[in-house]
Amino acid sequence: MNVTILGNNSALPAFGRHPTAQALSLTGETILLDCGEGTQVQMQHYGIKWGKINHIFISHMHGDHYFGLFGLVNSMSLLGRTEPLHLYAPPALKGIIDQITIAADSHLAYEFYFHPLLEGTNILVDNDRFRVTAFGVEHRITCHGFLIEQKTKGRKLLPERCAEFHIPVDFYDKLKMGQDYMHADGTIIKNELLTADGLSPTRYAYCADTRFTESFMDVIRGADTIYHECTYLQEDEVRATLRFHSTTAQAARIAVIAGAKQLLLGHFSSRYKELDAFQAEAAAIFPNVHVTVEGTTYEI
Repeated sequence: MNVTILGNNSALPAFGRHPTAQALSLTGETILLDCGEGTQVQMQHYGIKWGKINHIFISHMHGDHYFGLFGLVNSMSLLGRTEPLHLYAPPALKGIIDQITIAADSHLAYEFYFHPLLEGTNILVDNDRFRVTAFGVEHRITCHGFLIEQKTKGRKLLPERCAEFHIPVDFYDKLKMGQDYMHADGTIIKNELLTADGLSPTRYAYCADTRFTESFMDVIRGADTIYHECTYLQEDEVRATLRFHSTTAQAARIAVIAGAKQLLLGHFSSRYKELDAFQAEAAAIFPNVHVTVEGTTYEI
């Protein structure tokens, strides 16, 4: 699993930085997290293929997180998309999309499914490859973060042991699921003799616009990588709190409390042209931190 940063600025484009958007790649498809102005142009620039995007998640109704959505959805249609597209977003966005469609007398060439985000913590997608959970954060308006978990293929087979106990190949998938094997004579071969623990699921926590809070810690604890908004430097903590945003130190503290392995920072205020201080302040608390750079892909 990896994530490519398409936009890492807050509110508006500035200093070559764009509003929020991220492309998360996993198991052969791409998940789009937020879709700020210019997202489809950024996708073209950095080689993100729209054909691999089947799910888009919009955190909240501030424009820097969804103003790029309408152009992208329409372009997909103009370019001949036929696969269904699923959008998970605040309920109010459905009305805006409908109005744009009516005003333009537009018709999409593919099935478009709108899934309204509900209050609190909810599982949005759960298939054999990944799970996406929405959780509430603390912003000026209703806002959600998202936890994406890439599932593993179960337990790890030990081929030599399987051969030793004469386990047929067509039973291997069941071994990966943890089942014991029973021979025709009734002899049971316990699963732990034939397999080892598999890899743990890979988990990415996308903490959208929020002031400092531990209210969603039960959802993101143990995530491999956390993206946390970091609009302000620590000297502007009062401003951050009043505007329902976070500082460098606060984002780093969340990563420490959650026991994360890696922290990504983004959503920088346009009051800062240079971002070196963001790295220094956060690294003093949580060393494995990256001030995100647009176009850069980070391994989860």
